[in-house]
Amino acid sequence: MKHITVGTRKTTFKKNWKFCVGTGRLGLALQNDYLDHLKLVQEKIGFQYIRGHGLLHDDVGIYREIEVNGEKKPFYNFTYINRIFDSYLQLGIKPFVEIGFMPEKLSSSEETVFTWKGNISPPNDYKKWSELIRAIITHFISRYGIEEVLMWPFEIWNEPNLVNFWKDANKEEYFKLYEVTAKAIKQVHSKIQVGGPAICGGADEWIVEFLQYCHEKNVPVDFVSRHAYTSKLPNKVTPDYYYQELAENEKMLNEFKKVREIIDASPFPYLPFHITEYNTSYSPINPVHDTPLNATYLARILSEGGDYVDSFSYWTFSDIFEERDVPKAQFHGGFGLIGINEVPKPTFHLFSFFNLLGEEQLYRDEETLVTRRKDGSVALVIWNLVMEKGESFQKEVTIDIPIVTGKVFIKRQTVDENHANPWKVWKEYGRPRFPSKQMVETFKQASMPLIRTSQEMSEDDKLTITITLTKNEISIIECMSIHDESDSYIGLDDSLIPSYS
Repeated sequence: MKHITVGTRKTTFKKNWKFCVGTGRLGLALQNDYLDHLKLVQEKIGFQYIRGHGLLHDDVGIYREIEVNGEKKPFYNFTYINRIFDSYLQLGIKPFVEIGFMPEKLSSSEETVFTWKGNISPPNDYKKWSELIRAIITHFISRYGIEEVLMWPFEIWNEPNLVNFWKDANKEEYFKLYEVTAKAIKQVHSKIQVGGPAICGGADEWIVEFLQYCHEKNVPVDFVSRHAYTSKLPNKVTPDYYYQELAENEKMLNEFKKVREIIDASPFPYLPFHITEYNTSYSPINPVHDTPLNATYLARILSEGGDYVDSFSYWTFSDIFEERDVPKAQFHGGFGLIGINEVPKPTFHLFSFFNLLGEEQLYRDEETLVTRRKDGSVALVIWNLVMEKGESFQKEVTIDIPIVTGKVFIKRQTVDENHANPWKVWKEYGRPRFPSKQMVETFKQASMPLIRTSQEMSEDDKLTITITLTKNEISIIECMSIHDESDSYIGLDDSLIPSYS
């Protein structure tokens, strides 16, 4: 049995995990279901920013060309992006703006990525591109005000180190795109935040060379961005699923730390560092995303990631996501915190649990985080990650918690293999691709955490509790001192209730 004694030494728990969350392409925000999912996420978690692809994709329709007196001229259409950003702001979330992909009329080749065909080529005319960028920024300022837009980070492109996302993964061409774009933005307003290079892992030399390029060419850069996934190469790929093993979750934290050190050793030390995508697997059809293991695996990342990065953005908030076409089943391995039909998945509860934590960090180890809230109550998250196959991986933990002497109300919410695991129920139902309304209601019922409560007595400003953790369990335990009003009820006698004597 593990025994933890929580002291009263206080540090600040950095909630950098809450700064941003990812989404599929922005055009999806025109769907009602998408906005319903985002509303639920904001009610239970409350992210500050949202980042997604496709600002300049043709389905959003910003860049068009019209013919005037026999001459083709650009026409900037902000109808849809206004609806999208208005919806975000109404739900209390700001855009973390990713500049990309290339509008068809400005593209220099036909290479695309994803089912929805995001064009990955450089512009065929950098002058028109620069004019487009300035027009967009000018419009945002006109519609939302400069004070609002100054709070939006603008990230230039997505994973240009991969041929999937940038033609030939041409580093020099990306640096040119970055320079032209960043300078166009700054021409509109010098204090708007610009950054990049938004690379994926395994190519950190790009960050070294990117920052050196910005230094030598006097190119503006206000933050550095990168992505992080910990899945290994696939061991099986089918039309429906993509299977991968996972590295230890410490690998992701080590990557955060390494890039922070690269930035600090660069000509731009102390630049903010944003992980603008992270998850276990980088595939939107990997079943691990639907499981309790995904939640317990990432718990340590949420707990410790803020030590190294200014933000890390979970990819993504919803399974309304179409990079590999419209999802083909209720549970299909999608990235989302919320599944199709507004069914919360285990990782949704990981974030909602962390949202209940306090600002003061009292204790932390690799599987426990104890905090105190402003009202004096203690909230802790504890987890039991099990990546081996098998059924019985329970463990017991005893925790001494500092709390005012007296009666204490304890509330424990739990996600594990048998609770808040609608994926398991869906399998038991025979994996229906397109479930009935009755089935969906069952999945929603099965998605709720197990709740247990009790009243305990603390002594000498300390409460001792013993917790049994099941396989891939994550629990939040809230401990609140109470004033017991039972004596105010005249004639109260629970012993007279049958079976309560």
